Amino acid sequence: MHEFWSARRAPVPTPVLVTSGVVGALGGVLVVGHRPGLGVALLGLGVWAGAVPVLARRRAIVDLVTLALVVALIGVVAVRDADWVVAVCVLVALAAAAVTITGARTGLAALLSPVAAAAGALRAVPWLRHGLGARAGARRDQVLVAVRSVAVTVGLLVVFGLLLSSADPVFASYLPRFSGPLLPARIAVAVVVAGLVATLAHLALAPPDWSRAQAPAGRPARRGEWLLPLVALDVLVLGFVAVQLAALRGGHAHVLETVGLTHAEYAREGFGQLVAVTALTVVVVTLAVRYAPRGSQQDILLVSVTLGALALGTLGVVASALRRMDLYVEAFGLTRLRVLATFGEVVLAVVVVLVVVAGLTSGRWLVRSLVQVVAVAALTLAAVNPDAMILRHNADADLETGVDVAYLHGLSADAVPVAAGLDGTWRSCLLDEAPAWSAAARAADPEARDGALGWNLGRARAADALEGSPSSRWSEERDVLRTTGVVGTTACREVAGGSR
Repeated sequence: MHEFWSARRAPVPTPVLVTSGVVGALGGVLVVGHRPGLGVALLGLGVWAGAVPVLARRRAIVDLVTLALVVALIGVVAVRDADWVVAVCVLVALAAAAVTITGARTGLAALLSPVAAAAGALRAVPWLRHGLGARAGARRDQVLVAVRSVAVTVGLLVVFGLLLSSADPVFASYLPRFSGPLLPARIAVAVVVAGLVATLAHLALAPPDWSRAQAPAGRPARRGEWLLPLVALDVLVLGFVAVQLAALRGGHAHVLETVGLTHAEYAREGFGQLVAVTALTVVVVTLAVRYAPRGSQQDILLVSVTLGALALGTLGVVASALRRMDLYVEAFGLTRLRVLATFGEVVLAVVVVLVVVAGLTSGRWLVRSLVQVVAVAALTLAAVNPDAMILRHNADADLETGVDVAYLHGLSADAVPVAAGLDGTWRSCLLDEAPAWSAAARAADPEARDGALGWNLGRARAADALEGSPSSRWSEERDVLRTTGVVGTTACREVAGGSR
């Protein structure tokens, strides 16, 4: 701990000071006054400008790969309009960044990484102050002269720039726009971003000394004490999987008839429990690895066979859960929660396998591998464009309860291109009645489009779908539908099957 805080007196490299100032100033311009989009994505890349060279010199290849995933996750802000997808990606990016920049190599260190990152931010304040003071101390007069010169230059440019830009709109279009009310926010963001860049660089230079901290090693259990509960659990899980295999062949259709459940109700009843089983298996495997007997080669063989069987059975449980979700979606449609639950179940299955493999090997790679797996899963979630997938599936499916049109109206602009490509009645229902898509409709107006720093692929594609040639055909069809009364609420009632 003392070594961690003593690093605040270390010299500050000049490139770090320059980079922090430049990226901080850019942060104020890139973010403030713009919708979340390309500017935020560029800032997500820029904040690592001070830390990446340090990691590159250290040849920390795995950490650099993880940071590339972090940058890609932040970049989702410029790709997807769905707030929930962006939120998942940003949260995963923050967690992955904390684990990576603090150098966490164990489970305990990973859990402490948010605290370590916050401590790093506190440590960076005196570190920067010490670095700036050391440079200004011997050349205080030169620094003051430079500050006065810069202040006078900025003042002249602002005053004359405002006057000249107000005199000629063409000339004004070539100048950056700095709104007076936004200036305090730009300055505040610039200071925060500069501090963040310095913090990341300092953590890369002097990571916490507890980055490899781990809980005390567990006392290996006796063979019988350890083996009995694991074998019993293996038998139970593998027995469940055998029953599910029989179900795939229709082996217990009579059971469903006896208890009065349809396949869809059967799926709904079981998915949550199977997710809980998968999550509990992660805990059980972690504890089993910690207390596994390893006194002889026979012990090691028993551990390998027992944990391997449990991992195999867990994969069968996951397959059953995914099949149940598939049945449920066929009957009741696709929703955001169901998409997220499916991705979560798959990630848990991968975690179980990795923990088992780590228990049979050294396991030093486990923490960073888990971070990368979760980051890749979040990127995959963004890549499949779930809002568009939900609309496409529910529009094509023959659902038992009809289509929940109100739910589809709440989807983001990511789904607009799919809606614009549907038949006339569907388009009338979705594009006329969805208030959440009004932003996409406004984006179709060239005067209301996002600027370059607020650009977002989802909103841009929605605008193109609404104003391009498909939209022209849609306008003609909508006029025809209006004359027949099949628009708006009438069209929604028709596509919903009269059930909503």
